[in-house]
Amino acid sequence: MKNKITPIEKELVLPDDEFISSKTNAKGVLTYANSLFIKYSGYKESELLGQQHNIIRHPDMPRVIFKLMWDTLQSNREFNGYIKNLTKNGSYYWVFANTAPSYSADNELLGYYSVRRKPDPEKLNYIKNLYVDLLDIEQQSPAQEAVKNSLYKLNILLNGREKGYDEFILTI
Repeated sequence: MKNKITPIEKELVLPDDEFISSKTNAKGVLTYANSLFIKYSGYKESELLGQQHNIIRHPDMPRVIFKLMWDTLQSNREFNGYIKNLTKNGSYYWVFANTAPSYSADNELLGYYSVRRKPDPEKLNYIKNLYVDLLDIEQQSPAQEAVKNSLYKLNILLNGREKGYDEFILTI
């Protein structure tokens, strides 16, 4: 159901004390969305459930961030990151996301659970600039090299700080 939505420059800002949450199956298909997720996405619950979570992916997001997310989750670790989401009407909203794998009692991967909150504005300014740089690298690179090239740039930044992505994102 991935629609071609034209982004507009209208930002929605989450309240300080509310959290967006969702669950997906192991393939990233939405199985649950709380009322705040539904409100901010602009979709009806029936339009969300059964769809890939990336229905709200904003085109300003560097693909490398999602590579890091999936690499982290597939290593059975939680992922933390800043994400710009696209609403049904083209508006956008930023979140600080914590996403974790969810397992059965038999240690079978059931899916993923994500809780998002309003990001710290000062940290978000830094992230916005970083994402512009990473996206520019991806757009200037041949398609098959785009993520690799932006990951290289990100690793240079991280190595200069002597931190991995996980520690970096929590301490900026």
